[in-house]
Amino acid sequence: MKALLWVVAIAALAVALAIAARYNDGYLLLVLPPYRVEFSLNLLAVLLVAGFAAGYALVRSVSATLRLPRQVREYRLARRRAKARATLLEALSEYFSGRYGRAEKAAAASLEMGELPGLSAVLAARAAHELRAYERRDAYLARAAADASGDEVARVVTAADLLLDEHRYPEALDLLKRLPRQHTAALRLELKAQQQARNWEQVAHLAEALRKRNVFDATQAGEVRRYALAENLKRNALDSHALAEAWEKVPSSDRRDRRVAAAAAQCFIALGGCDKAHRILEEALDADWDSGLVGLYAECESGDTVKRIERAEAWLKQHPGDAALLLTLGRLCADQGLWGKAQSYLEASLAIEPTHSAHLAAARLQERLGNADAARGHYRESLDLALAQLKAVTGGRRRVPL
Repeated sequence: MKALLWVVAIAALAVALAIAARYNDGYLLLVLPPYRVEFSLNLLAVLLVAGFAAGYALVRSVSATLRLPRQVREYRLARRRAKARATLLEALSEYFSGRYGRAEKAAAASLEMGELPGLSAVLAARAAHELRAYERRDAYLARAAADASGDEVARVVTAADLLLDEHRYPEALDLLKRLPRQHTAALRLELKAQQQARNWEQVAHLAEALRKRNVFDATQAGEVRRYALAENLKRNALDSHALAEAWEKVPSSDRRDRRVAAAAAQCFIALGGCDKAHRILEEALDADWDSGLVGLYAECESGDTVKRIERAEAWLKQHPGDAALLLTLGRLCADQGLWGKAQSYLEASLAIEPTHSAHLAAARLQERLGNADAARGHYRESLDLALAQLKAVTGGRRRVPL
């Protein structure tokens, strides 16, 4: 539609000019003695228009000729840049497809072309790392560090991630400290590094920080934090003072967790702090019953055994069919010399769930009672169950004799 309007307008203008020229009788007289030249105004107008068009064409031709070398350079640069970007995209595709050799080759080519050198070097480093070409990887990372226009955060995070893959956590932590601000990816890498370094207090803090950033939900963060708290307690298991300090730092909400309470109780028992261990177990079991945790209540023979028996019997009213609790009561009664009650509790535990621990406790009780045949029978049952459990854990694999 627009083109049609232009045609109509030009045609109308041509008609108007033709009519104007027809009724124009004017002329131009040039006198240059002894010459005298007379032009009509219509011819003069035509000559002026033709001269302007010729001059304009000449100027455009000269300008285009002068711009030609620059246009050629720009065209070649654009082609080179397009080729470099296509090569970089190819490197990304090959890397995520798992073809690391091709990815490294394409990324190295893009790096030589100068297209996004920081990104190309980082990608080439990752591909070389997957190929276990660590010298080439380090060379690529050095080139990325030398690129002032590159993303320093991407290089540092990549280098730290690759170092952690080699379990070189001290170097990774040093690298992460160089970042001006810890973002989410860096915090996740720091968590991994602190776990490898067994800095459990830092692991607990980082888990909470990642929860606040919605990287972990409350359940995941709690699992990581409580595992770290338990491991931190185990790390201080050889020093009663350090263990007490570590336990005081544990939040009250985590002290009743099964894993944390079990670690704390085992450590205090190992150092002879039986009363402390028993209180920890009682608080945890009152808050949330756990059959695996109650077995520790019979460990460590010092302390008020009668009081523990009464506490365990109170639990039995709430959990009458718990085999682990019946086993614990049997062991406690045996330690106190209550042979009849001990035998009754152990037999009840074996009736509900025969385990090697229950048979072993029954065997020791029968030895004390002088029943050698019964003791041997329980020892045999305990051994058979232990071997069956070991076989189940190892998947039934057998070692081939050499």
